[in-house]
Formats: sequence, structure tokens, C-alpha cells
Amino acid sequence: MSTTQEQTTIVNGVDLEALGATIEVVKGDASIASFTFRTANQWLDGGHNRSTIKDFYGAGQEQLRPAPLVHDADEPPVLLGTDTDANPVEYVLHALAGCLTTSLVYHAAARGITVRRVESTFEGDLDLRGFLGLDDRVRNGYREVRVAMKVDVDGGQEQAEELVRLAQSRSPVYDIVTNGVPVSVTASVP
Repeated sequence: MSTTQEQTTIVNGVDLEALGATIEVVKGDASIASFTFRTANQWLDGGHNRSTIKDFYGAGQEQLRPAPLVHDADEPPVLLGTDTDANPVEYVLHALAGCLTTSLVYHAAARGITVRRVESTFEGDLDLRGFLGLDDRVRNGYREVRVAMKVDVDGGQEQAEELVRLAQSRSPVYDIVTNGVPVSVTASVP
């Protein structure tokens, strides 16, 4: 390699040069950090519905995906569905898992920490009496979510615990789940 060529450093699959450039651009213009994500949903039958995710706004402009991402949601037969896909509360666990893992890996990479493997399990306890309207004292959603993360890094247990704490402190979905977010819902007729 000639001395005029630059070598890109990749840690944990993250391009550190691109990450650093992104951080510098956001430092210079905070408006670039504002993103708006969108999902359109259509009911199909019973507990089965479909969400389509395509374009979003971010980095100061519309970001166009070449093709939409399509995700179905359904319920298992015990909850009167046909089990064509995960149910919405399982998707919450999936979103939390994906975001905590990504946050851990990206922040480890930014610190030059190589992560060899991350495995995790997520469990959420839900009491149907809330959803069914049988007891107003019972919460509709999860009462508790338990997460167990196994992180293989050189620093051992102490480094793994530090990275998990860092992931919790920086994960957008962890923030949404643990702090809630205002949601406005409107209704109209087609």
C-alpha cells in the first residue's frame, strides 16, 4: 500500500473513519441529528396486520430506501391468531434486543474494543387481564422485562459489564421502553 492511500479501520464491522466523520458533522450542525422514522400499517385479518417501512427523514434530507421493508405481526393460536409472525409485544423485545446489541457494538468499536460475540435473551411478563379489560389495576403491557447479555471481549467480566451499562445509557429503544414517550393517536374515516 502506498503512503498516499488511506487505510480504513473497521472494528466490530463498524467503519471508524465514517463514524468519526459523522460525529464531527453532527457536532458542527446539530440539526443533522434529527431523524423521523415512519411505518404504515394495514390490518389483514384477525390479529394479522402488516407494516411497511420505506423512506425516512434524517441527516437534513429524505433518505430513500430502494425497496420497502415489510413486517407482519400476528398472534399465536392461544391468543386467537394464526401465528404467521411474531406478535407486537414480541417485536418490542426484538427491537430492544437489536438496539441494545447495536449500541454495545458501536460504542465498543468507537473505544477500540473488539467484541467477538454478543448473545442475549429477553423475557417479558404480561398479564392478559389488562388487555382484556378485566382488571383496571393490571397494566396492559409488560410488567417486567429481563435481559441477559453474554459479551465476549478481552477485558472479561468487568469490560462486559461496562459495555452493557454503556449500551443501556445510549440505546434509543431502551430509552423509549424505560422512560416512555408521548404518543398521539388520531382517528378518521377513509
